[in-house]
Amino acid sequence: MSKGLALWFALSSILLLAAASIALTYQVWIALLLGLLCILNIGLGFIVKARTRQKQPPLE
Repeated sequence: MSKGLALWFALSSILLLAAASIALTYQVWIALLLGLLCILNIGLGFIVKARTRQKQPPLE
């Protein structure tokens, strides 16, 4: 995975978790939704990383 893409997944996860923590004071269901989106975002990052590793030739 490129550094830019890894940075995107890291920053978007941080922003989603920060928004979820702020949303806890207003609506719990919004915080739960944002938390779920953050988990899905992290999972998508792992999927993208695994697929890019598969496409790369093995190092010797």
